[in-house]
Amino acid sequence: MNMRKILIANRGEIARRIIRTAHAMGIETVAVYSDADANAQHVREATQAVCIGPAAASESYLVIDKIIDAAQRTGADAIHPGYGFLSENATFAEACAGAHIVFIGPPPAAMRAMGLKDQAKKLMKIAGVPVVPGYQGDDQTLDRLTRAATAVGYPILIKAVAGGGGKGMRRVDAIQNFAAELRSCQGEADRSFGNAVVLLEKYVAEPRHVEIQVFADSHGNVVHLFERDCSVQRRHQKIIEEAPAPGLSDAMRKAMGAAACQAAKAIGYVGAGTVEFIVDTSQPEYSYYFMEMNTRLQVEHPVTELITGLDLVEWQIRVARGERLPKLQNEITQSGHAIEVRLCAEDADSTFLPSVGTLKRLRFPSAARVDSGVAEGDDITPWYDPMIAKIITHAPDRMSAIEKLLSALDETIVDGVKTNRAFLARVLGTDSFREARITTAFIDRHAAMLKPPEQVPARVFALAALAIITPHVHSSKKHHSPWLALGGWRVNLPEARSVMLSSHMAVPAKITLTRCASRYQIDGLGLPLSAHAKWCSDTVLEADLDGQMIRSVLLVSDTKVEVRIWGQTFLLNRPDRQVSAASAMAENGEVKAPMPGRVLDVAVKPGHFVEVGDLLATMEAMKMEIRVVAPAAGTIRQIHARTGQQVSDGQLLFEIDITEKS
Repeated sequence: MNMRKILIANRGEIARRIIRTAHAMGIETVAVYSDADANAQHVREATQAVCIGPAAASESYLVIDKIIDAAQRTGADAIHPGYGFLSENATFAEACAGAHIVFIGPPPAAMRAMGLKDQAKKLMKIAGVPVVPGYQGDDQTLDRLTRAATAVGYPILIKAVAGGGGKGMRRVDAIQNFAAELRSCQGEADRSFGNAVVLLEKYVAEPRHVEIQVFADSHGNVVHLFERDCSVQRRHQKIIEEAPAPGLSDAMRKAMGAAACQAAKAIGYVGAGTVEFIVDTSQPEYSYYFMEMNTRLQVEHPVTELITGLDLVEWQIRVARGERLPKLQNEITQSGHAIEVRLCAEDADSTFLPSVGTLKRLRFPSAARVDSGVAEGDDITPWYDPMIAKIITHAPDRMSAIEKLLSALDETIVDGVKTNRAFLARVLGTDSFREARITTAFIDRHAAMLKPPEQVPARVFALAALAIITPHVHSSKKHHSPWLALGGWRVNLPEARSVMLSSHMAVPAKITLTRCASRYQIDGLGLPLSAHAKWCSDTVLEADLDGQMIRSVLLVSDTKVEVRIWGQTFLLNRPDRQVSAASAMAENGEVKAPMPGRVLDVAVKPGHFVEVGDLLATMEAMKMEIRVVAPAAGTIRQIHARTGQQVSDGQLLFEIDITEKS
């Protein structure tokens, strides 16, 4: 079958990923976009683009008729659904067939077979695939479910049959809690999925989430592309994925791969799919059970691509064209280890709340694969998933892949929104993760050690101070002055510079750096330090602190310094510079946010007269409560801040008419 043009019924990172492969295969692409995505990267990169409605997904990306109409108007031969949105919607696949458009995905019957968790488990039992002991019956009365829960044995899980993403799921530890948790779960399932039916499962105490990538063609061939471990999750959402899964025996890997292929064969599967298993690690001999099958490409497919050297989107397109699988099972090999993290615009230190704003600066690492849907200057909006990028590394072994990924995260710079970058680095740096002691409860169990460091070592303060005073002599500017390298040099006197730095709510430290030949004597930190430093790039500082060579990433701004070292991120404020910044704002009466954060309270109203230093608003940022004060006397002309608002660094909050009080 010839395929000249593919419409991508998705957005962001996965749309760009599909465009990249399609164009490499000589296939034109059509992007669809909502009003909120008019300037999105996938719109710019596709051959054509069609607007399909307002920002809300329910009025654009989820409207089947609009997608089909766009495909027909642009002459697309096929539609690739990506993941999410309509990717597992059997009705959408049937609508494509009705319009004589190829759906790049499995047959509708296969999607329906796996669409409801209870029916899927029944099918897997028949196919001989291990399933978690439980109840998947039609009788949904309280009495029948209570008896079934007792038979299975507590603790148990109540799960919505149409659920996903952690919704419609409850753990119950004792019979006296069962009725209340059942009502809660059914109510959430009904609201979220329009289906209140639940199933019961034995609760696996030490579970790992291991999934097998499968592929099938229309000629009867089915293969697996090995396994991935996706156990590290927050609120049942994956944030770190790796391949192969660490710690499994060769026999178990082989058995799980065979079971996944058997599952695909049992439902007449065609295309890319993922069979997800829960692995019980509570006993020395691990056991595994079928959990569900995702009938689409997965977010974490890059780790499989990196260990196999295969392009899974290309395989999808070839299978959809009616071709045989490019390789059979004995021809598929794997090498090395790959790890992926999901870099999201969210506040990892405040229940992972999404963060919105403009990406004022965006820099990705050079030595990693980065799949992203955004570029510098783009907006992270509240309309869609807050994922900024997937950062993936591949190395000969797991530990090397971890170290490579930590370096990649250190190189990643995002200004304008909060991200989980530092949190991800802390996870990768824990002994438990490095030793592969992981379960789906990893984040909850390690919550204390995954918090930002409360104590800032003296050496971190020293590095921040050195970064502030050390000139970037490697600068590529044509007219670089050699005198800049001398800093505060004075005739016949030792050069001395003072820097004010503070962390959290601590009293600011005055750090004095005195030039002694080619080194600095650093005082004010409780212990004397001798140091020499140089910039290796605009963000990488190499320092010799009393003979210890330290290489770290530092981001220096007018009001703060971010130090990334030892897998940790330390945020230091420059209180003296914040006062200077406030004074500078007095010139035009504009008061801007000193850093990204959330507005806790607005203390003034339009028309109020304020004196210098009067409180205008209180913000929360970097786990600190920050007072935004009037930089000059005058009348409040306009207020752009509101309580609860998430604001970006430098965002306009207030306008003041600078006048003298009459």
